[in-house]
Amino acid sequence: MRARIGSSAVIVMFAVGALIGPAGLRPAAAQDGPEMVVPNLEVRPVASGLVTPTSIAFIGSNDLLVLEKNTGRVVRVIDGGIAGTALDLGVNAASERGLLGIALHPDFPTDPGVYLFWSCPGTPPPADNPFFPVETECADEPTLGADTTDTLATPLLGNRVDRFEWDATSGTLTFDFNLVKLLAFQNDGAPEPPGQGDEAQPARANHDGGVIDFGPDGRLYVLFGDAGRRGQLQNLPCGPTAMTCPGPTTPDDQFGGPHPDDAHFTGVVLRLNDDGSTPTDNPFFGVGAAIGGEVGENLQTVFSYGLRNSFGMDFDPRSGALWTQENGEDAFDELNLVTAGQNSGWIQLAGPSSRVAEFKAIETTSLHHDDFPNLQQFRWGPERIADTPADALARLFALPGSQYSDPEFSWKHVLAPAAIGFLEGRGLGRQYAGDLFVGMSVPEPLGGPLFHFNLTGNRRAIAVDDPRLADRVADNLTFHDMTESESLLVGIGFGVVTDIEPSPDGTLYVVSLDQGTIYEVRGSR
Repeated sequence: MRARIGSSAVIVMFAVGALIGPAGLRPAAAQDGPEMVVPNLEVRPVASGLVTPTSIAFIGSNDLLVLEKNTGRVVRVIDGGIAGTALDLGVNAASERGLLGIALHPDFPTDPGVYLFWSCPGTPPPADNPFFPVETECADEPTLGADTTDTLATPLLGNRVDRFEWDATSGTLTFDFNLVKLLAFQNDGAPEPPGQGDEAQPARANHDGGVIDFGPDGRLYVLFGDAGRRGQLQNLPCGPTAMTCPGPTTPDDQFGGPHPDDAHFTGVVLRLNDDGSTPTDNPFFGVGAAIGGEVGENLQTVFSYGLRNSFGMDFDPRSGALWTQENGEDAFDELNLVTAGQNSGWIQLAGPSSRVAEFKAIETTSLHHDDFPNLQQFRWGPERIADTPADALARLFALPGSQYSDPEFSWKHVLAPAAIGFLEGRGLGRQYAGDLFVGMSVPEPLGGPLFHFNLTGNRRAIAVDDPRLADRVADNLTFHDMTESESLLVGIGFGVVTDIEPSPDGTLYVVSLDQGTIYEVRGSR
């Protein structure tokens, strides 16, 4: 179950050859909804009129729970119609916060557990001291009803995962308990610590991740973005302004760091038991036990780290392996096969390590945003990116037992992928069974393309037919350009895709946040 939101960007028009045909040069806005661009698939809306839908969960064959990011509502949809509201949380929906991720207990409905990742509101700090939140965390019992989009109206630990229980008779969700509370507050222009160079840094509310899913091992996996942090879990072992390492550490922000205490514990995939406790077979369980304290307890929950942000995570139904999508800044979006103890490389690396010079060249010359190039946080600028793969790899924060691996696929310039999902059945035809589908976090290009990926026979790599993709990198020419992705395209016009789920009928459900619609992709009839 996945979720997410992207940022705005310019519309790019381009032809994609025979897949679109002579009419390929048309604005994305001209689309009246999605269409498939391969002859054996079709798409239809199954539910509409939703408000910023992010994630869905099937509780029956035509019975869905749908999350709405900005309203905090869990809406029940039966046979395509809105049947009621199961829960209405009071959320902070600024930027990428809100009601984001859902996962059903593996024994659902025998075990009625429904798990939600969401961002709780808090008291805004006073105008004369906006750099410290009023509360450390929200109360365990969730707030209901009223929502806010005030970036600063959140506790320090305003992102959270809670278990609720489903009552089929009343069609409602009731709070059971909280599993984990994670960093949400971001306002890094504080005068302390001095010398960070962040005086002009605006308050932000992005990179919250929020995708959650139960794995085949029965554990709950929680994908949490970097929340703009620049500490050890972002591969800065001595902090963001340390010129050499090893050496003295420098704090990440006004709350300290760079060690991953609660205020700096970000950019990770967590692995938890269904009651929120920590599995003793987690890759850094022993490491954390040896360190002890808040930092040690946090590290014990980590499955992988070095993650910038992601809008997509899913388990391969055939191999059981975990796959994620990871968004780059301006360079090298990624698809990753995630293994226990993996270091994904951010901020020292994006894309294959062999391409680090290209990563640096793009990030130091991009003019894409008014406050760029800066890799979002001013305190560690792109000029600090290494010049060689060896230097970049040597700089990684290496927890004992960790390992770095290159992405399985990447785009040279940001194309902004989002939700990912594996198809488990044959509702699209035998040729698509077990394959991976990827949507976008912005509607450009082509109104929001939908990509299709085959996996190799051992299920550990992306299979390609286009010889240009033999290196598993789409060398597109600029931001939101489709060059070298043409052979992957199966649909257009899906907008901002926040979830991709297999249906009980073996078809594929695609959630469009900006269109407020859930679509079904199936084989042509």
